Amino acid sequence: MRKRILLVFGMLTVFLALAGCSQTNKPITSESTGIWNEYIVYPLSWLIKEAAYLLGGSFGLSIIIVTILIRLVILPLMIKQTKSSKAMQALQPEMKALREKYSSKDQKTQQKLQQETMALFQKHGVNPMAGCFPLIIQMPILIGFYHAIMRTREIAEGSFLWFDLGEKDPFYILPIVAGITTFIQQKIMMAGTANQNPQMAMMVWMMPIMIVIFAISFPSALSLYWVVGNIFMIVQTYFIKAPDIKAQETGKAGGTKK
Repeated sequence: MRKRILLVFGMLTVFLALAGCSQTNKPITSESTGIWNEYIVYPLSWLIKEAAYLLGGSFGLSIIIVTILIRLVILPLMIKQTKSSKAMQALQPEMKALREKYSSKDQKTQQKLQQETMALFQKHGVNPMAGCFPLIIQMPILIGFYHAIMRTREIAEGSFLWFDLGEKDPFYILPIVAGITTFIQQKIMMAGTANQNPQMAMMVWMMPIMIVIFAISFPSALSLYWVVGNIFMIVQTYFIKAPDIKAQETGKAGGTKK
């Protein structure tokens, strides 16, 4: 889990570095060169514009539709992430027992704990880093969205509801909603796990706070993309994990009967 937290910080740092580069001042066109422009930024810009034309010129609705399409494309990875989370949750009792067995903080004991933990993962076919793969995939898309918005005049100058797509939300509503939906998504994803692992509990709170801080500084279109993606994830995760959640609730209810 510590590696995942470091990965999140690392990816966000890369995002800030790339988002701030001077290339964002250069308009994106079909003649733009470079792998990044040709295969990420321009296709996103083109897709958002084409969808907007089909939706009566609404770039806000276009971003919502394109976000949903992207989420559908990476859905297999997201399902794998959710299943990985469920597998990790099932292993929590055994992992807790290992931590208690190797509770000493000396280097030799901690190495033994790591070896036993990895053996446990291998035994049950669990990859502890599987939950990070969707984040690795999403980050280039998020950066590409930023570039497509800022380097496409029609999108940057568009408006939707109460905000301008290329500007910060003047009322901070979208950043707050982005933080809330991130919290809900994290809470559902880690249901039944966070209480057993302090690092996971920290992740539930840390991610939403980071998202709010970054969303305040970036164009509203980017926050819109994040909010729609979160809502998609919440619905997806709920339907995947709903049977387990209901089973847990039924078990607790049965345990209280006398």
